[in-house]
Amino acid sequence: MLDHRNFYINGQWVKPAAANDFPVIDPSTEEQCSVISLGDQADTDAAVAAARAAFDSWSQTPREERVALIEKLLEVYKARADEMAEAISLEMGAPAELSRAQQVGAGTWHMNGFLKAFEGFSFERDFTATEKTLLEPIGVCALITPWNWPMNQIILKVIPAIATGCTVILKPSEVAPLSGLLFADFMHEAGFPAGVFNMVNGDGAGVGSQLSAHPGVDMVSFTGSTRAGIAISKAAADTLKRVSLELGGKGANIIFEDAHPKAAKAGAIRCFRNSGQSCNAPTRMLVHRSRYDEAVEMAAETANATHVGPASEEGKHMGPVVSELQFNKIQKLIEVGMGEARLVAGGTGRPDGLNRGYYVKPTVFADVTNDMTIAREEIFGPVLSIIPFDTEEEAIAITNDTPYGLTNYIQTEDDDKRRRVARRLRSGMVETNGQGFAMGSPFGGYKQSGNGREGGVFGLEEFLEIKAVSGWAAE
Repeated sequence: MLDHRNFYINGQWVKPAAANDFPVIDPSTEEQCSVISLGDQADTDAAVAAARAAFDSWSQTPREERVALIEKLLEVYKARADEMAEAISLEMGAPAELSRAQQVGAGTWHMNGFLKAFEGFSFERDFTATEKTLLEPIGVCALITPWNWPMNQIILKVIPAIATGCTVILKPSEVAPLSGLLFADFMHEAGFPAGVFNMVNGDGAGVGSQLSAHPGVDMVSFTGSTRAGIAISKAAADTLKRVSLELGGKGANIIFEDAHPKAAKAGAIRCFRNSGQSCNAPTRMLVHRSRYDEAVEMAAETANATHVGPASEEGKHMGPVVSELQFNKIQKLIEVGMGEARLVAGGTGRPDGLNRGYYVKPTVFADVTNDMTIAREEIFGPVLSIIPFDTEEEAIAITNDTPYGLTNYIQTEDDDKRRRVARRLRSGMVETNGQGFAMGSPFGGYKQSGNGREGGVFGLEEFLEIKAVSGWAAE
């Protein structure tokens, strides 16, 4: 069993102030694979103090030096990618192929994206002939990241923060902390100055709340559930620090009558990716009534053909969900759905042949209405709800009838309709006809899906303050 009790503070691996062991469980086997420590107030205070002490010098470091260190980090990341893939598979159950290509690959993609965005980024902008607008690092940033796409979220927060001159304290998810610990080792190997990057493990009620309320923290960037985002906002309110949130989603995938013949299959595959543990998953499939029966059949066939197995297994398949807590939550919501709608694939319990591990059957419900629990709540598992519609206006109304607004999807060969509907959808992102987003595209949502943007120039600007200076130049 791996021992990972130490924290990374002020350029060193240090013991926690007090023993507070927490087991890390391999979701493929339900066996303990590691042990970490949960930090307490003394650990949080030490990390904040280190970040505060490093801020003045780091914020004044020439951008070329910061870029060189990030480029060195990228080299380390690529060289040790296999280690990272193994850590992610072990901690949260991502299948080996998915872990290597997408989980680890997301980190490389975003690091390259930030380096590209940084090339032409200006921290000084002329407002008038005599007035200058300066963009300056906000200060010490607490970065609280989730377990479902660990490197995706760590890179989306750490890199723009340090690139713009901030110093950081990372708190990875205690459920899947191994990738965060390994990333801290990458930062150390890359040679960042002491105090620029710090990492403390802990849970939301402990270190998460302590960082959110800490007077020495200038900003909190959080990715996770809407419930936790609300709690963080409340904890941060007393110190009026900036809070950037990337929260839940209940994405709609609108399949119009002229959509690609396999649009329903592609939508189901996307829903089940990462075992359904993605905030931007298209979990509500809205299908024009003329294509509805066909789509239900295709989605059910896709679910039944999806192989489920352990993370260590090679090939394309679906792994377990992350924990017993998540497994039980998903099972309860599937049970609720069986009382609300028509089950056409999957259901409660583990897939056949799997009697241990947090494995969930890919599940499809038909004849869903948008007022049902399974259409309202973010299940965060491989569960798809299919809803029929008759008109474009009805599809728009159903899509927008949710407290969330992260990512919606449109499938149609009519370009005018595609653009027209995209303008009407209340979400931070709209993916059309399966076209993925470009490097540096802004990631974030409306409503209860959050209030910030990550990636590229937008992600850099999240960590900056704006200062107006008059009389910069003589008239």
